[in-house]
Amino acid sequence: MFRPLPMKQVLIQLLADDLPRAALTLAELGVFSPCSKEGFNEHFPNIPGAHYRELYHQACSRLQKIESHITLRPALSISPTRVISEQELNTTNEWLGEVWERCSSFEEHFRRLTDEEHMLNQLEQTLDNFASLNIDLSLLHGERLFLDLHVGMLPSVNVPKLREAIGLADYLLFSYLENSNNTHVIIMGSKGAREQELRSVLDTAGFHALEIPPELDDKPDRIRTDLQQRRNAVALERAERQQAMQACGEELRAQLEQSRDLLILAESFVAMEDAARNVGHLAIISGWVPERELKRVESALHTTLDSPFQITASTPSRAEHREVPTYLPVNWLTSAFSSLVKQYGVPRYGEINPTLIFALSFIAMFGMMFGDVGHGAVIVLAAWLGRKRLKSFTPFVICAGLSATLFGLLYGSLFGYEHLFHAVWIAPLSDPLYMLSMALFWGIGFMVVISLLYIHNRLVSGEISHALFDTNGVVSITLYLSVLSGAYNFYQSGSFGWLPAALSIFTLLTLLGFKLIETHAPPGERMLVATIETFETLTGYVSNTLSFLRVAAFSLNHVALAIAVFTLAEMMEGTGHVLMVIGGNLFILILEGAIVTIQALRLEYYEGFSRFFSGDGEEFKPLKLSLQGAK
Repeated sequence: MFRPLPMKQVLIQLLADDLPRAALTLAELGVFSPCSKEGFNEHFPNIPGAHYRELYHQACSRLQKIESHITLRPALSISPTRVISEQELNTTNEWLGEVWERCSSFEEHFRRLTDEEHMLNQLEQTLDNFASLNIDLSLLHGERLFLDLHVGMLPSVNVPKLREAIGLADYLLFSYLENSNNTHVIIMGSKGAREQELRSVLDTAGFHALEIPPELDDKPDRIRTDLQQRRNAVALERAERQQAMQACGEELRAQLEQSRDLLILAESFVAMEDAARNVGHLAIISGWVPERELKRVESALHTTLDSPFQITASTPSRAEHREVPTYLPVNWLTSAFSSLVKQYGVPRYGEINPTLIFALSFIAMFGMMFGDVGHGAVIVLAAWLGRKRLKSFTPFVICAGLSATLFGLLYGSLFGYEHLFHAVWIAPLSDPLYMLSMALFWGIGFMVVISLLYIHNRLVSGEISHALFDTNGVVSITLYLSVLSGAYNFYQSGSFGWLPAALSIFTLLTLLGFKLIETHAPPGERMLVATIETFETLTGYVSNTLSFLRVAAFSLNHVALAIAVFTLAEMMEGTGHVLMVIGGNLFILILEGAIVTIQALRLEYYEGFSRFFSGDGEEFKPLKLSLQGAK
């Protein structure tokens, strides 16, 4: 529960012909993580199945592209499982290639229809630019012997100046459409020596020529009718092709699903990659197995393999811990909390599994900050009703709601009403200083626990010096507690106390000495850096502890928001009063609920996780059939 499962590094020696069968058996078990071991590369230089892998990846690629056109039903079970031969995989790959050719012909046809629809849209948009002319647009095509003609648009503000400028060259400008900031115009004049001069003037005015496609060789109303007829024809052809594609899917779906199941079975051998090696007829498989599953693996291999094999298991040394994958077993209750832990990182092998600690502390802090019987009950009810959407996060939300309900009983609050029943513990606003002190004690306890976890993790990793002298080590936590003890003595009696003072000075100097040894720099710079880092350690503890005051602050804020809602409600009567109370409570539930969740996660990640585990571990990813991985 508090540790990743102990792992064993296993080496399976078997005949090369049994590799596919062994891979399939291990995938069915779902407890073996393949991993290549460099020490065997020299004696087993070959990685078998290169062509098999090539066929598999090509077939998967083809099936994936086919599935974009033909929807397959989810794979529910594959029974019985069997080894897929290279010849069978090749036959499947070739058949998928033929199916993809059929699908790609549909895809190409759909692409052509889409292009034609796009062209029709462009023609219709172009037609809109000339619709108000109401003339045969073919008259505007091509060169003319005596007439220089230009059709286009320019910014409306430039039209008067352009009309005046081209008038000097005996050209005429007619505007036929104005929209937004642009004006569509026709410019005409006699051909002659001033054509080049006109083009320079048009460029200066921001004139943009409009091309008239050859398809627009008629009056606009007739062209629009023709475009609509072509659009209808394209839609009809698309519908026919889609119907043909659907018929193709119905015809091929069953065989495609069989091909998918075949690829699922073939995947186990492909996923072995370089963890499976051979020389001649002798082969090995290397990887990681949880210690508790070792006998089950050996028993399954004995059952499925006809030829003899040998399996050896070794315990990883402390120096190998960074290479060992971390297996964090989860259940329906801890799944969501484990996912949130992994958002920060995966603990190294041997380190404390923070999932349970995270779950308990997060749930407690959420309840402290959002304590209300009614609000908590609504969260629980909403989580249950939305369990299909929340899936594995349903227990997470239900636990948060139950915590809010429990602290609501302790605070005596029901939908913000604090006079309906007596608080079991205390109403937060009745003594804010007491609530702040409780939050401070919670923060101190949290920081101590986190530091102890860090010390444990460093001892497990063999980093004794860091466990003793690092920022979160024994010396640092002793300094933190001695300063807190002295501050409390000073608050109580006005004296810091000789024992806390002696401990504070001793641990501070010890920490400074360690920082001096760890810092590599010239003497002056080393002293400066070590001094800054030493005091940063102390101030870090203090600031992190003070961060937990927000636990009390949000519990007070929760009550204050409820008071604000009731104050507004009292200004209304009848239905308005009821609506304000309901709306205000919904506002508190949604907005403050989200903020409290974020703040609790922040305290977990930054004041907690960042102190005691590095999060750079490798997650245990066992070999599985894709079917199992999707469940």
